Amino acid sequence: MRKKDFSNSTNRVKKYRDNMRANGLRPVQIWIPDTRSLNFQQECLRQSKIVSQANVINKDLDNFIDDALNDIQDWT
Repeated sequence: MRKKDFSNSTNRVKKYRDNMRANGLRPVQIWIPDTRSLNFQQECLRQSKIVSQANVINKDLDNFIDDALNDIQDWT
């Protein structure tokens, strides 16, 4: 890439960002999982197994939640 091309695109980006800021906006960067990654698929599987076993592992919590939900059914 030629230096002039880089400078031109840098100027366009700066102009765009300046315009957005002038309109009361600010840039925010977020990171999200890469759903194309093999690790993403493995992590989804790992977490889904944990969730599917939650009722078996922690029946006390499950019972507590059920009792709490039954307690609020008559609230108005």
